[in-house]
Amino acid sequence: MQEEKLLISLAKSGDKAALAELVKLYESTIYNFAFKICRDKEKAENIMQETFYSMIKSLNQFEGDSKLSTWLYRIVSNHCLMGARKLKSSNFVSLDEIEDDENNVKELAVDWDSIPFKSTENDELKKILDDSIKKLHPDYRVVFLLRDVEGLSTEETASILELTVPAVKSRLHRARAFLRNDINEAFK
Repeated sequence: MQEEKLLISLAKSGDKAALAELVKLYESTIYNFAFKICRDKEKAENIMQETFYSMIKSLNQFEGDSKLSTWLYRIVSNHCLMGARKLKSSNFVSLDEIEDDENNVKELAVDWDSIPFKSTENDELKKILDDSIKKLHPDYRVVFLLRDVEGLSTEETASILELTVPAVKSRLHRARAFLRNDINEAFK
């Protein structure tokens, strides 16, 4: 953490080696997160480049109130969501159209713990899960990935996405409900 603060300070003062070290430090994290959101190698590479360009351009605005990784997650999320909004693809399911009446909640309520996620070696299940995640609208996908895949707290996720904590909880609930339903359909 101290080393990172020193690198940031040096990079802000124009030290190109420190800036290169920060890029090297976060390169794989940024690429992996961008890939998880956009599900495309080329797009993930472009978003990684855009993220580091934004970081370099705006590093003097980074005040250090949060971790650098949190700030970079926000930049990646913004680039991914802006790109997705430009596409306005019909491949995404609008979870806002799902009503939260009792019938629908019961229909979508499946025990989340019964679905293996991180430890599964089953390629078919991984493909089904990946396909389901791809169907999520990026606004929901990014919340799901930050919370359930990256393991960030609700508060960190809210801060990164500049959302309220209740909005994060709502989007996460809807994303999980959609994924449960979609995965259940795949097994029928």
